[in-house]
Amino acid sequence: MSKIHAAITAVNGYVPDYVLTNQELEKMVDTNDEWIVTRTGIKERRILKGEGKATSDLAVPAVKGLLEKRGISADEIELIIFCTSTPDMMFPATANILADKVGAKKAWGYDLQAACSGFLFGLTTAAQFIESGKHKKVLVVGADKMSSVVNYEDRNTCILFGDGCGCVLLEPDEEGNGIIDAVLKTDGSGGPYLNIKGGGSLNPATHQTVDAGLHYAYQEGRTVFKFAVTNMAEVAVEVMERNHLTSEDVDWLVPHQANKRIIDATAERAGLSDDKVMVNIHKYGNTTSGTIPLCLWEWENQLKKGDNLILAAFGGGFTWGAVYLKWAYTKA
Repeated sequence: MSKIHAAITAVNGYVPDYVLTNQELEKMVDTNDEWIVTRTGIKERRILKGEGKATSDLAVPAVKGLLEKRGISADEIELIIFCTSTPDMMFPATANILADKVGAKKAWGYDLQAACSGFLFGLTTAAQFIESGKHKKVLVVGADKMSSVVNYEDRNTCILFGDGCGCVLLEPDEEGNGIIDAVLKTDGSGGPYLNIKGGGSLNPATHQTVDAGLHYAYQEGRTVFKFAVTNMAEVAVEVMERNHLTSEDVDWLVPHQANKRIIDATAERAGLSDDKVMVNIHKYGNTTSGTIPLCLWEWENQLKKGDNLILAAFGGGFTWGAVYLKWAYTKA
């Protein structure tokens, strides 16, 4: 009997209409377009505007579009894993809010928080439910409304982040396609360098925590960059070597979109040319859990059944990892 793999059978994405350009940021903080592009590769990012709009509102159109593409009803979804660092609220889980909004009445679900590595951690977790035979249809969502936790007076962070959502459907595959292997890692000693200090049980919301800006994303850029540029590249190569893949065998590198220089370093370390690397950071910035599925969504038309993909990410905590998967379909 063939081994069951968890294969991506549909992908979709959504980004808000509002475009925040570098030129607009120039009017808000002491920065300029050339500085931002040179150091990060970002030219613009999308922002979810509107009263009462939350991360789940990014996910609803993405998920509804995915269900339509796959030709299934929301009732067929059995499990939703919602990867996010910006849940609608502390509880209930955004997965449950999303299930209600899209009518997934038979699904159970939960949120997974691993910062920018969240989607890879969620994808690998979801695969276990498919491979074990427990579920046939699992939805993995990567979405963040980073504008809700960004201080637009802090030029170190406000230039980096945008809002967006990508989602995939996982189903059983017995043809050898799907998620083949994953290497996932964490190092809690990196916590002080990339975090949101306020809002949890350590620093519950008070006038003091708000005044001190503890509810905004904080990043010590130099330390994070140094760690990310090494580790994201190393783990991508590690998963390739574990599966005896050369650069010629890899059809696509799907890197987390945090910084163009980190993406370039990862591609170089893996021996991959630019035409094999998915890059959309210039349009969307860092959408945290959303970056990798948004890339898959944008490149879906170019993906062919059997293509070898290496997904790699690095995030706060620190968290990082790489996934090797074989693409399961060619879009008609």
